[in-house]
Amino acid sequence: MLGSAATRRSFLFGLGESRPQGVLPPGATAESISTCSGCGKCVAGCPQKIILLESGRPRVDFSRGECTFCGECSARCPEAVFTTAHALHFDHVANIQDRCLALNAVDCQSCRDACPETAIHFVPLRGMPFQPVLDAACCTGCGACMSVCPVQAIGLSAVSREFEHV
Repeated sequence: MLGSAATRRSFLFGLGESRPQGVLPPGATAESISTCSGCGKCVAGCPQKIILLESGRPRVDFSRGECTFCGECSARCPEAVFTTAHALHFDHVANIQDRCLALNAVDCQSCRDACPETAIHFVPLRGMPFQPVLDAACCTGCGACMSVCPVQAIGLSAVSREFEHV
């Protein structure tokens, strides 16, 4: 029997449970999350419905959709959980894994079509479908590409943005 976290897609592709959760909402840090009371106001305020409470702490589940950086989670939070009032990116970027359909001779560009920042583009390769290329400098880590990938071939890689100009 399928668990509640399993999706039809993951069942059909034999991928088991949905993607691992553990990403903090935008603007929250590992240190600031300790002030969270678990009230759930950020969950209720998220128009994309991608924030869940896990062990009393908010987590983002990109299998449900993308973060639009609307700031509602931060605006609704009564504690000092969000160190950046209106974050415009996460501290990670997407990465395209080996099980990507295009990397395995199957034409697919769903991640490119979903990316609001056009951080993913495809280049031709003789005898193969167009191949994905990620521009990490453009990627905000929003998760739009993750929720649409039919084989869950998009992961996350930590990135330091300390020298980024605003």
